[in-house]
Amino acid sequence: MSNGERVATRKQWTKKRRPELEALFHHYMYGTTPPRPAGMKMDVENVDRTLFGGRATKKEITITLGTNNAPQIHLLLVVPNERKGPAPVFVGLNFCGNHTVLADPGVALPTGWMPSNCPGVENNRATEAGRGKQVDVWAVEQSIDRGYAVATFYNGDVEPDRPDATEGIRGHYVKARQKYDWGALAAWAWGVSRAVDYLVTDKSVDPERIAVVGHSRNGKAALVAAAFDERIALAIPLQAGCGGTAPSRGKTGESVKQINDHFPHWFNTTFKNFNEQPDKLPFDQHCLIALCAPRPMLLSNATEDTWANPQGQFEMLPAADPVYRLLGAEGLDATQMPETGKLLDSTLGYYIRPGKHSMTKEDWKVFLDFADKHLGKPAH
Repeated sequence: MSNGERVATRKQWTKKRRPELEALFHHYMYGTTPPRPAGMKMDVENVDRTLFGGRATKKEITITLGTNNAPQIHLLLVVPNERKGPAPVFVGLNFCGNHTVLADPGVALPTGWMPSNCPGVENNRATEAGRGKQVDVWAVEQSIDRGYAVATFYNGDVEPDRPDATEGIRGHYVKARQKYDWGALAAWAWGVSRAVDYLVTDKSVDPERIAVVGHSRNGKAALVAAAFDERIALAIPLQAGCGGTAPSRGKTGESVKQINDHFPHWFNTTFKNFNEQPDKLPFDQHCLIALCAPRPMLLSNATEDTWANPQGQFEMLPAADPVYRLLGAEGLDATQMPETGKLLDSTLGYYIRPGKHSMTKEDWKVFLDFADKHLGKPAH
């Protein structure tokens, strides 16, 4: 506890230390988020049962995040048709729009602002040229063939990834004169929870087997979502680095000052006070991992991605392990990083592969293997 009292029981953790840590992360780093909007609507707009030669059903769901021209999440959900019961589901944010994830002319093009480095983007707007260009990043068909559903939406639906955005959910609350000191990472994580709000109502997916996944900044948001939303059963933040799975006090890769200087909109204003002295923070990122206990967590990395500090990320796992053990979970079953290409699949898991900062079809095979062990292989 912050007062120095030792946490020795599950009740102390659940009733005292966990809420204390949540409050600390809200205050010092990510900011406070609003509750689910009272006027939120969820509409299934489009259903196609013939995807992948009839092996999957594609749904497009519009989640309207309140009233008075609130932003909308356009959730793409793909579910295997051959299954015995509801499918476990991966949910996560994408960088460049749902139309890049599937080579399907039926997927709606995003209409809002988009980063210029996304495929097919002209004047910060999506075009048909980007359709299907990131099929291998999400590898949806591979997940379908192994019995998993996949749900994803463009992070800019909730909050555009730029400092001056006014059209996102944070600006919407400002216009409504409701003050929340939340950064974009918290907004994206909040958006993932709104997608979960829909998923728990869809009979084709299993509400007890929802896994969150994300790469890089979307991986940071995936971890934050899992930490604060206990409906999420498993978390895979890929190469999430500083502000996510790497220590703020780390000496390798991106620093707190660098991330705040380059992305001032990601965190709340208080976090910037620690640019020069991250050691003064009353927590480090192992505490965020611990908030997910006893749920399974896989930290996944690449050998050439030193900016994300793979070694520092591994060191967060033994630091979070005592909470997992206290809650009766296995925790970390290793004393050092596994060799390259070998999955450590304990409850606190780790994987590092050759290569660079990216999300690949090979990464997804590892994600599926980890989920098979901890969520149970889907019957299909």
